[in-house]
Amino acid sequence: MFVKITAKRQVTFPARVLDALGVKPGDRLELHESREGYVLRARHVDLTRLAMLRGKLKRGKGTFDLEAFRGKPHDRSLRD
Repeated sequence: MFVKITAKRQVTFPARVLDALGVKPGDRLELHESREGYVLRARHVDLTRLAMLRGKLKRGKGTFDLEAFRGKPHDRSLRD
């Protein structure tokens, strides 16, 4: 199977490939280098890692200060 790379270095994958990976718009793909070349993997967000935000974000209940949140120390395992 071949994919074409545009002048902007963008690639469009066939829908059946994305369906097989289980990805949807907004998801990330990870390229892993191996001896045979590169392996493409779906990178899904582990929702359990977001548990610390539960109760902090409420619809219609004020705002969330993202800069203040970023300034606090957090477990490094929560980072990509």
